[in-house]
Amino acid sequence: MKAISTAAATLGSTHYRTEISTKDFTLHCDEPVALGGANSAPAPYDYLVAGLAACTLITLRMYGEHKGWELGELSVNMTLSQDKEKNTYIHRKLRASAELSDEQWERMLNIASKTPVTLTLMHGSKITTERAD
Repeated sequence: MKAISTAAATLGSTHYRTEISTKDFTLHCDEPVALGGANSAPAPYDYLVAGLAACTLITLRMYGEHKGWELGELSVNMTLSQDKEKNTYIHRKLRASAELSDEQWERMLNIASKTPVTLTLMHGSKITTERAD
C-alpha cells in the first residue's frame, strides 16, 4: 500500500484549537463559538470541503492544459449540508472566466465528478484506529 498523505495533530489546553502538521506546513483547526470553540481557525468540515475545492480546481486546470483549452480564472463555491437523517451532501458551483462552449462545460463537469478527492469521498475510505505506544 502506498501512502498518499500524512498528518499529525495535537490538541493542547486551549479548548478545541488543534495544531496540524502535514508535510512542510502547519495548520490550525478550531470549532465555531456555537460549538464551544473560539472560531480561531477553520473547522474540520471546512478543511474537508477546502480540500475537495482545491482538488477540483487543480484537476480541471490540468485537464484544460491537456486539452489546450484557455480556462481563465477558475473558481468553485462549496456547500456541505446534512439533512435530518444525517445524510451528507456536497454541492459545487464552478466558474471559469473564459468563454467555454456547452460541450466544454459538459466535459468539465464530468471531470469534476472524477477528481481523486471526489472519488475518495464518494466511495468512502476504510478507517482504522489504534493506540500509540
